[in-house]
This record gives sequence, C-alpha cells and structure tokens, in this order.
Amino acid sequence: MTDGHLDVKNTETMPGTVVAVRGSVVDMRFDGELPAIFTLLHAGERGEIAIEVQAQRDTHHVRGIALTPTQGLARGMPVHDSGGPLQAPVGKPILSRMFNVFGTTIDREPPLAGVQWRSVHRQPPPLVRRSTRSEVFETGIKAIDVLTPLERGGKAGLFGGAGVGKTVLLTEMIHNMLGHQQGVSIFCGIGERSREGEELYREMKAAGVLANMVMIFAQMNEPPGARFRVGHAALTMAEYFRDDEHRDVLLLIDNIFRFIQAGSEVSGLMGQMPSRLGYQPTMGTELAALQERIANTDSGAITSIQAVYVPADDFTDPAAVHTFAHLSASIVLSRKRASEGLFPAIDPLQSSSKMVTPGIVGARHYALAQAIRRTLAQYAELKDIIAMLGLEQLSPDDRKVVARARRLERFLTQPFFTTEQFTSLSGTLVSLKDALDGCERILADEFKDLPESALYMIGAVDDATTKATASAQSAPKPPPAKEHGDAVNDA
Repeated sequence: MTDGHLDVKNTETMPGTVVAVRGSVVDMRFDGELPAIFTLLHAGERGEIAIEVQAQRDTHHVRGIALTPTQGLARGMPVHDSGGPLQAPVGKPILSRMFNVFGTTIDREPPLAGVQWRSVHRQPPPLVRRSTRSEVFETGIKAIDVLTPLERGGKAGLFGGAGVGKTVLLTEMIHNMLGHQQGVSIFCGIGERSREGEELYREMKAAGVLANMVMIFAQMNEPPGARFRVGHAALTMAEYFRDDEHRDVLLLIDNIFRFIQAGSEVSGLMGQMPSRLGYQPTMGTELAALQERIANTDSGAITSIQAVYVPADDFTDPAAVHTFAHLSASIVLSRKRASEGLFPAIDPLQSSSKMVTPGIVGARHYALAQAIRRTLAQYAELKDIIAMLGLEQLSPDDRKVVARARRLERFLTQPFFTTEQFTSLSGTLVSLKDALDGCERILADEFKDLPESALYMIGAVDDATTKATASAQSAPKPPPAKEHGDAVNDA
C-alpha cells in the first residue's frame, strides 16, 4: 500500500471460471494465484459484468459481489482479473461532469481525456496531517452561520422531507462555495431516484454552478454493490482536490442512510450473520471507514453535508445512532416554516451544532445564539395563548418578546442566488459579522418601529430601512379628505 491507496498490479493473473451465480453473489475458481480482496474482476461475453472480490473461500475459490446486473452470466464462463481494485477518475477534466460508480460519464457529453485513475479504497489521512484547529465554515446563509455553524472539515446532517427546500439549500451552498471560498463541490447520490439526479443536473446547469462541480450517482435501481461503493468513489475525487490541488471541497451526500442500507444488503448476500434489527455486523466499521476520510488537513479540507433519513422517525435505530456519532452539526428543515414562506425553512430550535461554544465561535456569537434561541422558544410557548386570547392579552414584556421573535424569524430568511429566476429577488451573501450585528440590533429593539415585512427576504439588516422607505413611497396615497360641505352635497 503506497500513498494511502492500494497498488495496482501490472501482471494479469490466469483467467478464472464462474462456479455459481446467486443473484449478485458470484463464486469463481482460480487455478493460479487468487485475486486479492477488493480486486475488480470482469466476466461476461464482453467483460461487461464487474465483480468485486469480497472473500477468499479456500486456495482456489473466491466469492464476489457484482456491481452490475448479472443477467447472462452462467457457470463455466471465464473471469478476468483487472489487476487492481475499483478506480475513480481524478483531475481537472472531471469538473462539470456526471459519472456512475465506474467513473464512466453519463451526461452525454464528449468522453473524458487527460485524467488519472486512483483506487477508491484509500486510507483516512494520518493523525499527524490532520488540523487540530476547529474552524467555522462560513456559508453566507444567515440562519446556518448564526445558529448552526458548520465545521471546516466536519460533517453536517441535513434532515427534511420532500418539498421543504433541501435541494435549494444544497444548490445555494454550492453556489456560495464557488463564489466565496473558491472551492470545489462534489455531489454524491447514493440510491437516488433517477428523476432526482436528472433534475438536480439541470438545476445546477441553469444556476450556473456546474463549472466547479462534479456529480456521481449510483441510482436506486442499481445493484447494492454499486450503491455501496459510490461514496468511496466520490471521496477519492474529493481527496484529489484537497491533497493535490490544495482546494477546499464541499461534499454533498444524499442519502447516507442508503449507504448503510446497501452495506446491509451486501452483508446479507455474502451470508454474514446479521446484528441488531437486521443490520450488518460491520456497520460501525464500514461507516467510519467512509466518514473518517472526510477531514481537515494541512493542505485543505473536505466539508460534508449529508442528507439523513431516520427510519420510522426512530432516533434509536442503529443506523441513526452510528451516523449521529460522526456529525458536528444537525440542520432540521421544518415543513411548517416552509408553508409560512420562511425560507430557508431551518427550524432554529431543533437544529444544533457542536461549534456553538465560546471557545470556538467566541463569547459574543455564543451569547447571541443563546439569546436568539431563548427568544424564539419563548415565542413558541406564547403561540397557544395568542391563538386563544389574542396578542392584546399578553403582558407588555411578552409583547416585546413576540415582536423581537417575529422580526428575528423574518431577518433569518434570505433571498438565494439559485432562486432569482423564480422570485425576482437578487440573491445575497451575508457575512457572519453582518448577520450577528443584525440579530444583536433586533434584540435591542432597534427596529421595533419598522414593519415586520421590512426585515423579510433581505441581506444585511441595514437593507430593512431602505426597503421600508421604498415600500412607503410606492404605497398608494389615500384620497384627499372631503370638506364637510362636499360630504353633505354627496349625500
């Protein structure tokens, strides 16, 4: 093993023979040297069936998992050793392209040229190369940077159902990453619906963010072996940009639960005894092998945002428990906030981040984040009273809390660059300093005389005054008051 990945053998071993085919599981016999674990083998009339060696059963037999459908594969067919493990293309030409797990382009564009190929089985960076500093990864999105800051080189979980804005939020982060951080974005679809992948590709192209982006998919109709390996292929691409190009990488994974699910299927097909709730006994190891490669080193950082599906909303499910152990931030999207038009629809009370401590973000940011959460929590408690008795029945202090909370909710909305064509609002990138200043001034009741709508869908807080003035000037003027005599004549 050199440079953190497996060596590729130059000499081809003697061809083997298919002994048995059971779905995606293929048993093969080799009379010469046995291929190593994780070696990629090719079978079929044109070598179109790819099989990854998972176990050496004895001196002559290996068992593998097919990464492609096994239709047409029969006993007695020859099997050829590729000489190494599954590989992924790396290099600048992969930017703006879409791939499958084998590194083959699937975007109907001209074929790739001038790329290197690297094994997908690489070791995490050694401890001596890792950065020990905890740095905040600024996204330019107020609601995230203030309340749930992401860690540079860390992992964040994105929780949300269909239609609450996950894709829009991911697209905006990609846009900001390119403009603000001069980085690269990689989207990895594990068990994606083909419709979602195609839509995302078109949206990225329309938003103009495809030039510094790579997309790689193993769709849900593909065999479990392909779905299980696509995450490793995406990380190999990300590691190239971090280690060779010294650029920051934003890695988006949708959905990390489907990676665990694919591993469970592979484990079951290989005949391993399942552990709790039917998951594979090696789940913790397999997930850690993937997650530990996402790291902040002396040359750059891979920051990951992962969509997380929680089975049956059971947070004690082993898949959820093992995933949470790796996350440094959790972003929860709320359907209720989305229905109220508060975009991004991030729920500030359910979302959390390990970065919000005085030692990392600073005493001022920590105190402000706590004050914002406290204000919004008090407002949530008062909503029932307001619904039953009305706002007038609250004490003056409670009314102030409600006014602050409603203005904070609106200030934490933001027009996105990637939705300009739909909203006709120019996108804004808000620095952490401006976002904190705005929240501090709202909490100090500086904008209590401005209408709440002035704080909705703006960038920095000073835009509220401009917006309020503009809306006041554009409002239709009331008709002039009639004299008493005119009123009598009209009657």
